[in-house]
Amino acid sequence: MLRLTARLAGLRLSHGGLAGQEWSRAAAGGTWPAGLLVLAARGLADGGRVPAEPPAFPLCLPKAEATAEGVLKQARLPTRRFIACPELARAVASRLEAGLQEAVVLECEPGPGILTRTLLNAGARVIALESNKSFLCDLETLKEKLGGQLEVVHCDFFKLDPINFGLMKPPVMYSENLFDKLGIGPVAWTADVPAKVIGIVPQKRERGLLWKLIYALYERSSIYEYGRIELNLFVSEKEYKTLTAKPSDGRTYQALSVLWQIACDIQLVYMEPWSSFFTNSKNVNSSIPKSVWLDNDHLCLVRLTPRKDLFTNNLTTDNSKVFVYMVKQCLTKCKTKLADKMNLWTCENGKHLLEQLEIPENSTTGSLYPEQYKSLFQLMQQSNQFDQSWIYDDDLLEDHKDFNF
Repeated sequence: MLRLTARLAGLRLSHGGLAGQEWSRAAAGGTWPAGLLVLAARGLADGGRVPAEPPAFPLCLPKAEATAEGVLKQARLPTRRFIACPELARAVASRLEAGLQEAVVLECEPGPGILTRTLLNAGARVIALESNKSFLCDLETLKEKLGGQLEVVHCDFFKLDPINFGLMKPPVMYSENLFDKLGIGPVAWTADVPAKVIGIVPQKRERGLLWKLIYALYERSSIYEYGRIELNLFVSEKEYKTLTAKPSDGRTYQALSVLWQIACDIQLVYMEPWSSFFTNSKNVNSSIPKSVWLDNDHLCLVRLTPRKDLFTNNLTTDNSKVFVYMVKQCLTKCKTKLADKMNLWTCENGKHLLEQLEIPENSTTGSLYPEQYKSLFQLMQQSNQFDQSWIYDDDLLEDHKDFNF
């Protein structure tokens, strides 16, 4: 302990930590903040070093041109989008600043680490999850300078928990192994957010990832086994509008809209044109996805915070998959009469159930709001007449086939 205390003598966190005078008083009295001791001890246990001199905050951010040049030099790098501009990184970090120091931050695919440095400057403790080895060396070098404020893991967050994959090697891994490695344990669902995830969702994986995450959320599996993990993800404007659509929005209102709105508080944190993000694609214009009936000119930073009151006596992790399938079936064709669907599943008791919730008998499946779907499902569970044999439909069991990217 004396040796650890001695090595802490020159250590200083970012401007989110103690002021210089407070550090001097702590050193003189031989006492140190508990959080700092945990941070430093973890760094030493992992073989890292507590720097003899305090890190030079704020960390320097290279110019966008230099970052872009460095990315383009990397061979065999899959097409990705990066935050290369320091001004953009600061704009994003400023909108995420509230609560950054209360929960650990998992940054997905940081690449050259421009946003990483900006988050560190804001006082966040960051865990960088990077899938490409080309970027790991610089991130590891940065980690060694910070004495525990930054962790680096060779991991692809967007490929966590593949189905029927067996043994695997990084960057593909199971969330259980990742969280164990990081020392993050499960907390109660009603506890505060234990971790915040930040990243740019790969364009071709958006829809599949949103489905994979929503299944995991309702089952409290994967990352949600550890509590109400908050997602701060850049998705296309088109997908953001789908997530927040209402019944009046026609074909934009889909099963994903209902399921995410029931499960999470959804907040648009920031939006920026696609052109503001650097891409290593040879054809920049072709890498901007087109949309037929929705505007899709921006990437939207969307915060998805699971609701504390999501689960009830009649909507549980045991029956939530049935609820997900029910919503999917109802919204496959939005103009289907809701009463007809209810009669199939409740022994011709659909009309009575709708009356109890004061839902008009002639309502269509696309006219119900998300909370009405939740109320209807819970009432069906209470009725003891809910025929669930339809959930073994082969088409429904195919839902998971695209979850391995």
